[in-house]
Amino acid sequence: MDDVRAVLDAVGSSGAVLLGSLDGCSMAALYAATYPERTRAIALFHPITNFPQSETETFRAELAALRERWGTQEYCDELLSWNAPSLYESEQERLWFANWLRVGASPAVAHAMNRAWSETDLIDVLPAVRVPTLVLYRKCYYEPFALDFAKRIPSALAMRISCPDPWGIFLSPEVPDEIDRFVAGESAPDVPDTVLATLLFTDIVASTERAAALGDRAWRELLDRHHALVRRELTRFRGEEKDTAGDGFFATFDGPARAIRCAQSVVDGVRDIGLDVRAGVHTGECEIHEGKVAGIAVSIGARVAAQARPGEVLVSQTVKDLVAGSGLEFGERGEHELKGVSGTWGLYSVGG
Repeated sequence: MDDVRAVLDAVGSSGAVLLGSLDGCSMAALYAATYPERTRAIALFHPITNFPQSETETFRAELAALRERWGTQEYCDELLSWNAPSLYESEQERLWFANWLRVGASPAVAHAMNRAWSETDLIDVLPAVRVPTLVLYRKCYYEPFALDFAKRIPSALAMRISCPDPWGIFLSPEVPDEIDRFVAGESAPDVPDTVLATLLFTDIVASTERAAALGDRAWRELLDRHHALVRRELTRFRGEEKDTAGDGFFATFDGPARAIRCAQSVVDGVRDIGLDVRAGVHTGECEIHEGKVAGIAVSIGARVAAQARPGEVLVSQTVKDLVAGSGLEFGERGEHELKGVSGTWGLYSVGG
């Protein structure tokens, strides 16, 4: 998503129509929810909300075999026979497909991308997509996934296109014209009053006791060092400070992985000045009022932080689901009831 934003910045685009195919659909949907003011519309070919089979032993075995067999003609032929039977009949197409896979990704990268895609879960994110959305699908095993995806986005339009093959958007020649017609019939979205954001809350542990032990002047000097360190890390990881209440910070990010790494840097950094902080990270749809962020997602983020232990970065299930493939590891902290928020929430400690 950062790459998309950087490219659109470079070409001076203030409003783009994004086309995502298969795993690219997740990226397009996240961009549209995070930057609705810069997205005219999105068109998605065979999107998937999540992979229900990703936890099965069979899938794990297939994923492990992918790394060993990637790029071999035998493996490529198997993939093509499942995903594009119309191309499999041609030896020339089989050779092209195998070369396309080898040129496109190394075995390690292919394994990482497929693992990330299979572990990504957008259930909590899709309702935050408020731009015109066209979901394209074919009559194949992707159909129920695509229709489920479309139902989760307000006012999304689902359209069946030609060709029964699960893979290869280029095998449906009508796609460009359908996207043109869809975009032409949609008015430009209004300035959004909601946006998908990642929220970071930090809080100094036992601050009252430390202040009493140090005295007002020494505590103020220590607090100033703490604030300077936190603000330095927010700048480094592109966070935006929203509020500072006493010894705690509230900041927003346009990506959950950066928020987590910022929180880790803050936790590690303040130890050097003799402080412990707890941090909580949550991603959700937020309301925007005169530059201020509000809504239930903000309350959830604050409650997640309140559950964190000294020196711990705690995240919600939503955040964990969105950073698949980032290299971050998590330890389960169980189901929790968050004050003022309905239901129970799965929480995870960063780093296990």
